Amino acid sequence: MNLITIENVSKSYTERMLFDEVSLGINEGDRIGIIGINGTGKSTFLRLLAGLEEPDTGTIVKGKGLRLAYLPQTPVFSDEKTLLENVTEGLVHPEEYRDIAGEAAAMLRKLGIPETGGKPSLLSGGQRKRAALVRTLLMPADVLVLDEPTNHLDSAMTEWLEEYLKKNGRALVMVTHDRYFLDAVVNRIVELDRGKLYSYKENYTGFLVAKAEREVMQAATERKARSLYREELAWMMRGARARSTKQKAHIERFEALKNRETIEEQGEVEISALSSRLGKKTIEVTDISKSFDGKVLIRDFSHIFLSTDRIGIIGENGCGKSTLLKLITGQIVPDSGTVELGATVKTGYFMQENEPLNPELRVIDSVRNVAEYIETADGTVSASQMCERFLFTDALQYTLIGKLSGGEKRRLALLHVLMEAPNVLILDEPTNDLDIRTLTILEEYLKGYAGIVIAVSHDRYFLDKVANRIFAFEEGGRIRRYEGNYSDYRAVCEREGRLAPVLSGKRLLSGEVTGAGDGAAASGADGGTGKADSRDTWKKREQKLKFSYKEQKEYETIDTDIAALEEKVAALEAGMAEAGADYTKLQELSAKKEAAEAELSEKMERWVYLNELAEEMEKQRG
Repeated sequence: MNLITIENVSKSYTERMLFDEVSLGINEGDRIGIIGINGTGKSTFLRLLAGLEEPDTGTIVKGKGLRLAYLPQTPVFSDEKTLLENVTEGLVHPEEYRDIAGEAAAMLRKLGIPETGGKPSLLSGGQRKRAALVRTLLMPADVLVLDEPTNHLDSAMTEWLEEYLKKNGRALVMVTHDRYFLDAVVNRIVELDRGKLYSYKENYTGFLVAKAEREVMQAATERKARSLYREELAWMMRGARARSTKQKAHIERFEALKNRETIEEQGEVEISALSSRLGKKTIEVTDISKSFDGKVLIRDFSHIFLSTDRIGIIGENGCGKSTLLKLITGQIVPDSGTVELGATVKTGYFMQENEPLNPELRVIDSVRNVAEYIETADGTVSASQMCERFLFTDALQYTLIGKLSGGEKRRLALLHVLMEAPNVLILDEPTNDLDIRTLTILEEYLKGYAGIVIAVSHDRYFLDKVANRIFAFEEGGRIRRYEGNYSDYRAVCEREGRLAPVLSGKRLLSGEVTGAGDGAAASGADGGTGKADSRDTWKKREQKLKFSYKEQKEYETIDTDIAALEEKVAALEAGMAEAGADYTKLQELSAKKEAAEAELSEKMERWVYLNELAEEMEKQRG
């Protein structure tokens, strides 16, 4: 049964077109994951579904009496009521309040909020989002519309939500960057890409396969079109020798190819290693302990960080992950023990809340304020080139930061951190606001990063891709080290017949208050100066282009060869016209014409190649 029909919907924001006549049907049983790079309009799409915004054109038709529950990115509560009253307001008749209130309180405890009688303003941002999630899940709705429901959830909470949504029979439309969560929960992926919408009846893994197949087909179609275009261009540049009907058709075909809608290749966040050299002494943590308000967060922890360390830090919200990062970076001091940093250590901190970006600055100016140029493994790269690698097109580079989406601002904040060329990279919940494509490229970048990476994350997929060692916060402030990634850590716990506290979820029901998220650290490369040795980043001298002897001869005669082949094709066509009903002769001439046309097509391809090479040689000489 169809629940919602979206038909030919368009929506623009300032000068940016978000949706261009997109259509989609949402049916009973659909569990849809919306994905796309930051700035493509994922949250706007959800607000259109929720009726909080109207499309510029097109229609959104909902079934009669359809009930929809919406979880926004930034929830709003009334401080005139208690948290529990906010969560349950309007859900039930007064006589049923006690039952619903009990269910709401239990869900809040599962999500780390045991105190339900206080004011919402006393909660952290993460706790407010989790309370809003409970309110949304309790609504008597036919369709759940959830904007980033997994943000601010630890692993146990995420796994609980997975099971809840899989068992729940309601239709679901959500935006999330948690790829394991998408794989486990959704049965349909909808991708927003440059104003268009692509629907796949798959989970995330199936989507990757189906999208790859679609792109291969599109690329093959585009390659064929480009080949035809080059051939037609070659023919047009030589000029038509006569103006027959067939040659006029040839010109029309060229114009159609020239004016076709081309398939653009997707931009990628391409990041070369941006880091300064890390010396032999990195970070040495010896027997550190730290308590707050009588609660021990960290007890007797020691570790000597290696330049190859990719540390994933996990634990319940509020267990001390952020505290550990602040101890490592010197923002706070331990109650006992020592933290020593080598002379060459240069940290870059990508926090949940980075320094606010100046909304009056243009993107390119904000990046230039950090560095005009950066030395990479590929040589010197300008601020503008780095912006392009981070999917900031020419137009976006000259856009005011205040006009960017929240996700685009996070991507820009990450670029700022990397432009400083740190050799110890601290990542505090990077998966909360970066889109999946950016995360994928970041993960690939971190594999080859010449320094230390310390990442606090609840994203199991990210930890599996990045980490080679896990620091797990356990009972009493103890931090236990596990070799391998997140899945390796889970396997060890299962072999030992237990789950670590972060995954068991048992302590979440104990009434223990949880706090906010945490962070990560590390990367390295250059000497004590903090700048890469320019000798290591010199570009290889470009090899001079030149024709081979055979190519030079071919270039000198190819125009004559093409003209001769065109005349041959024309003569064969004339012969076929004169052959009349002589089918034997027609068949012979047709075969010869087909062979001549194939040879002509090959010559045209060579003509394009040789002329392009000649142009490049001329540029090189200039």
